[in-house]
Amino acid sequence: MPKNELTQMLYGGDYNPEQWPEESWDDDLKIFKNTQINSITINVFSWSLLQPCEEKYDFSKLDKIINKFSNAGFKIVLATATAAMPAWMFKKYPDVARVDYQGRRHVFGQRHNFCPSSPNYQRLAKQLVTQLTKRYADNEQITVWHINNEYGGYCYCNLCQQEFRKWLKNKYHSVNELNRAWNLNFWGHTIYHWDEIVVPNELGDAFGPENSDTAVSGLSIDYRRFQSDSLLKLFQMEKEIIEFHNDKVLVTTNFHGTPNPDLDYFKWAKFQDIIAYDSYPTYDTPAYQTAFLYDLMRGIGNGRPFMLMESTPSQVNWQNYSPLKRPGQLQAQELQAVAHGANTVQFFQLKQSVGAQEKFHGAVIAHSGKQNTRVINEVKQLGKTLQHVGPQLLQTTTQNKVAIIFDWSNLWAVNYAAGITKDLDYLASVLDYYRALYEMNIPVDIIGVDSDFSHYKLIIAPMLYMVKENLGSKITNFVENGGKFITSYFSGLVDETDNIYLGGYPGPLKKVTGLWVEETDAILPESVIKIKFNDGLSADGTLLSDLIHLERASALAYYDSEFYQGTPAITKNIFGKGESYYLGSKLDNKSLKHLFKTICQDQNDSLSITNYQYSSLELCKRVTAKTEYIFILNLSNQAEKIPTSIDLNKYETLLNTDKNSSNSIKAWNVMILKRNRLISD
Repeated sequence: MPKNELTQMLYGGDYNPEQWPEESWDDDLKIFKNTQINSITINVFSWSLLQPCEEKYDFSKLDKIINKFSNAGFKIVLATATAAMPAWMFKKYPDVARVDYQGRRHVFGQRHNFCPSSPNYQRLAKQLVTQLTKRYADNEQITVWHINNEYGGYCYCNLCQQEFRKWLKNKYHSVNELNRAWNLNFWGHTIYHWDEIVVPNELGDAFGPENSDTAVSGLSIDYRRFQSDSLLKLFQMEKEIIEFHNDKVLVTTNFHGTPNPDLDYFKWAKFQDIIAYDSYPTYDTPAYQTAFLYDLMRGIGNGRPFMLMESTPSQVNWQNYSPLKRPGQLQAQELQAVAHGANTVQFFQLKQSVGAQEKFHGAVIAHSGKQNTRVINEVKQLGKTLQHVGPQLLQTTTQNKVAIIFDWSNLWAVNYAAGITKDLDYLASVLDYYRALYEMNIPVDIIGVDSDFSHYKLIIAPMLYMVKENLGSKITNFVENGGKFITSYFSGLVDETDNIYLGGYPGPLKKVTGLWVEETDAILPESVIKIKFNDGLSADGTLLSDLIHLERASALAYYDSEFYQGTPAITKNIFGKGESYYLGSKLDNKSLKHLFKTICQDQNDSLSITNYQYSSLELCKRVTAKTEYIFILNLSNQAEKIPTSIDLNKYETLLNTDKNSSNSIKAWNVMILKRNRLISD
């Protein structure tokens, strides 16, 4: 049966009333009402309060919290509290604690330190969640169940080693197939029995810092897949319990990171009713990187709106430097998430902790307890904005025509690749392409290798080092049927188990790109390779240079220095009804934009919101079948001009936080425009 949908834009965040005297709760509630906050996230780290010992549960305080805020009309995001284990659990059952990469077992303290393979952790978590859901499943104010919190981190204990061997048996079926998949003839690593498999660790086939170096990359990549799957099984266990008691309520967990390298979020997303994300850009994070992460969250959710589960209304406590947000910055940054598909705005935290590690993390209610603070006034203003625009935006989606592929297995494999250059960075490569499109105001979806390609006119796959089974033919079919495809150096080299495709690079992409790569040159740091486009533009190439042999492809640009001067650097191949492009070197930002403009401008309709006019403002679009909403965000400390290609006279102004100007926007101000969609849209 279909799940409930969000009926309003949630505005609130993490609240820990159990840390405060009960007599203070009413004052907090009044402030929340005054600032338009309509939801609270509770019970995230309350396991020790709910279960003071194995034989006893105590829900008395949680009952009071839920009753008070339910009766006051707040929507509740109720966490299962399984992210932080009580001290008695470590003392009674040491196996619940993780063993680290160096072989040391954790002790009580910190959080996110449970072993996913521990039968005792699984049993106790299952019992707790069963008690919670039986007690609160019928409360209609509970809008979302929030399982655990920010899953991540790995365990290397004997229990995980045993479960890893079972996981491998299920995947490879025989020791011979495992030997082939991991190429274990290398260095005489052939195994004959499953119990000879040892998990990666600092004293074994992995070495150096955790998840950085490995002798057998197939082993380390598979262990990352296994740990991601193991944590996912815990999530599924809790979700099944919740759904047994209430199969309509939304269930999720909060994703995090830039992105989190530990978990395959595309795989996890299949089991989330709604994607939730914790966003904490640093003071110097470029706006395009934050936009990329929001587009990734929307992408892993197959284009559906997501929850902004955590953000900060003020400072965070864990950055090296955490300046105050400038006037208007709070609203502009939160609306950036909304522009990219968020249907909630939630903070960590609603009330500032009195002690311990996060006591200086910003909150709606600060240590002063005063109600007329700058932060509270800005939170209130944002609340009014969301009340005004939220109902109109709740049913909107994005319908982009350009996508970038991002793949966690590829991320892991590139990290373990030893050779050519130590500066290989898959995420940085993807961000290079995303940034160029972002600055051209071309909206982008971030998709996975298993996503549906048919919605797009242009798909970009930078540094697609690992091409899994059938992906090559999927890309080939996309181009053959009329799509445009761009890939780059260090693509098509290995299969799913990190073994090289023989016969020349880029392996399964040779046919669609119409070329093969003989060798790859490492460009030394601070050096560049000169590249010249056929139209005369000069460009700089860095990182790598592929020595390319054309088969069916033609050259769009040639190397203009080094011993391979005059050989192809950037190519185009007409294939079926479509086209594929190959970049043999890492291009600078200006040259990437030039290439994208060349590729995109021959579309019958523009892929850019501003018709390729560059702007320092961020522009995003959300649509319904009949209406489009354009967000114009100034995410900087200075005023910026609105692109002349945006004809403000054709739009209704739904929001304009800078009411004194019509052709520019002051620092940290936002406009939201609305119009009926055109037939050509």
